[in-house]
Amino acid sequence: MVKRTQQEYEKDFYAWTIHNAQLLRKRKLSEIDIDNIAEEIESMGKSEKRELVNRLIILMAHLLKWKLQSARRSKSWELTIKNQRVDFKDLLEESPSLKKEMEEKFKHAYARAIGVAAEQTGIDEETFPKKPPFTLKECLKASYLPD
Repeated sequence: MVKRTQQEYEKDFYAWTIHNAQLLRKRKLSEIDIDNIAEEIESMGKSEKRELVNRLIILMAHLLKWKLQSARRSKSWELTIKNQRVDFKDLLEESPSLKKEMEEKFKHAYARAIGVAAEQTGIDEETFPKKPPFTLKECLKASYLPD
């Protein structure tokens, strides 16, 4: 039976998920595809972390644009900042253990945010501050906008 689930995993992922969910619900644990289930669960966690990091990158890129291009500030930028904060906080509420991970990924996300902001503004990456001009806490604070 395990061979069948492995073949389903390789040939038809959806069928594999349905089949293994049924086996789990029926408590047929000896028949489930343990290795691939473990891999998929781990992958889901990594996906959540990537989503949070991506939200943080977009948020910081817009905060950088706000800071460096004060003459071009717009309602659109402000709404993007607001929406990214809300989405980030919602995701973090679903997986609060990722908060520590976000603190550890903050500098990496900032470096990526510089690239995004540079691409969107045409400003040379060297112009942006080397160190983040804001903290993670400030980024997530609803009323914070850099001067």
